[in-house]
Amino acid sequence: MTRGQANVVRAFSIWTVYVWVTRLWTIWRDDQSVGFKLVHTFLAVVSVGLAVAAWVVVSRVRRKRLAEEASAAAEAASRTPIEAGVDR
Repeated sequence: MTRGQANVVRAFSIWTVYVWVTRLWTIWRDDQSVGFKLVHTFLAVVSVGLAVAAWVVVSRVRRKRLAEEASAAAEAASRTPIEAGVDR
């Protein structure tokens, strides 16, 4: 996953949390039935939970990819010119 792709998922996660927090604030302040408030609170909890899960997955994938790239770079740097295929 590229940095750009990861940032899109992270932006989606932040937006989801923002929307549901502001929506819940409005719902609980308005004169709505208790059932309406509970259903929408449940939907908010599920949506925010999925947003957090997406953030965690993206972070783990990016961390793993960066570690693999660093390992490959360190391995390439440790090779002698002959091992690397450089002819002098």
